[in-house]
Amino acid sequence: MSQYSYIRVRWLHSSSDDPADLWSELDADREEVRKVEIWSDGRVGYASDAGEISGTRLGKVPVPPLNEINLDPQFQAKAITKADFETCWLDAIGKD
Repeated sequence: MSQYSYIRVRWLHSSSDDPADLWSELDADREEVRKVEIWSDGRVGYASDAGEISGTRLGKVPVPPLNEINLDPQFQAKAITKADFETCWLDAIGKD
């Protein structure tokens, strides 16, 4: 069974076209398995192998380590628990 990890990235920007909060479930190779994106105006999108909602797509390359993401001052990335991700995921798919 693969080892999953969970991250949350806050994207600090002023564009209403891009999400401000990104939640990802990553497999052992750091490939996205599921993702939730939340815009500052409350819009929500999500994606998994089952499909894509509101323009959210899974990444095509592995997600860099948190310390690399955090080198860019527009991003604040941290590890989260599986329970935190599941709560966000269920909230997102419930809004569909």
